[in-house]
Amino acid sequence: MDARIKEHPILGEPKKGRLVKFTYNGTEVEGYEGEPIAAALKAAGLMVHRYTKKGHKPRGIFCAIGRCTDCVMVVDGKPNIRTCVTPLAEGMKVQTQYGVSAEPL
Repeated sequence: MDARIKEHPILGEPKKGRLVKFTYNGTEVEGYEGEPIAAALKAAGLMVHRYTKKGHKPRGIFCAIGRCTDCVMVVDGKPNIRTCVTPLAEGMKVQTQYGVSAEPL
């Protein structure tokens, strides 16, 4: 089963670039250059992007158009990156976000 997002409601049909490697919480993952980070994670079966500060509840893709904050993650050391609209690039370091910062709770 292919879990890759075929068409994005705002970004349209993703331009499939070359296959690149990036890390998710230290594990090497592959995705297509230029596709949203969230799409590459979903295709790899990785659905949790962050945990809420209160209650430590998991969150992932919700709106997929950059309006909410459910998909924010720490990308290359910067917290609060909306992964549903941020293009994937080779070598990116993507990490689960805890609360509103790059620091674990």
